[in-house]
Amino acid sequence: MTKQSQLTKHKSEKKGERIAKVIARAGICSRRDAEKLIEDGKVSVNGKLLTTPAFFVETSDRILVNKKPLPQQVDTRLWCYHKPRGLLTSHRDPQGRKTVFDNLPDNLPRVVSVGRLDINSEGLLLLTTDGALSRKLELPSTAWTRRYRVRAHGKIEQAELDKLANGIAVDGVKYGGIDATLERVQGHNVWILVAIKEGKNREIRKVFEHLGLKVNRLIRISYGPFQLGDLKAGEVKEVPQKIMRDQLGVADKKTDKPAPPTKGKKPARGTHARRRR
Repeated sequence: MTKQSQLTKHKSEKKGERIAKVIARAGICSRRDAEKLIEDGKVSVNGKLLTTPAFFVETSDRILVNKKPLPQQVDTRLWCYHKPRGLLTSHRDPQGRKTVFDNLPDNLPRVVSVGRLDINSEGLLLLTTDGALSRKLELPSTAWTRRYRVRAHGKIEQAELDKLANGIAVDGVKYGGIDATLERVQGHNVWILVAIKEGKNREIRKVFEHLGLKVNRLIRISYGPFQLGDLKAGEVKEVPQKIMRDQLGVADKKTDKPAPPTKGKKPARGTHARRRR
């Protein structure tokens, strides 16, 4: 079956779920990476190789990725992880550097990260078994605030930081509003509390460098309703299923029906509360 005929057939039927979403939920990879696997000819359904991600599958379909069946579907799970400095947020590195996934406890199932922290950044990193959930929580449309504590070498006044609230362009890249509060001066360094929503690549470092500051420590302290709390570097803490239902609308185990996020509910101690970045 040609790519066009597959697309036409499944546009008209539209039964079940998109294949990339099903692969992502199985925890193999993100939805975007699943689409690339399909385009690379590494996914088959009922013995037929797919050539387009615009394909819908049902629970009875046999899906193979790299000639291996999808792992048995498990409940969506989420963990808060305190990423130490010096680890890449990647499943593999061509240069052989250590990654976050090399450092996780052996009893964790296969997980993907929600977004990334660069090798020199530390703090809260969310991990999940559901690649589709990971992608959803990364999107700017989710509008979750990420908060950081930032130490930088240099001098700056609060009045200059206040201007970031209107957004700023650096080297042709437009960054949205940034909430930055000067916390304290420590020798030749300043500590600044930062809240952002976009999270573009190395956003805080690039913006602060534009302002004459050299970031030498960057700690993510919260991501949306989830916070770092008292987690020590390298520690992992699972988010309870009740909070998953309340905050994310994840399907209930018994009914398999998604519960809408509860509005106006106080965050659970140690798992959410402060918003951030």
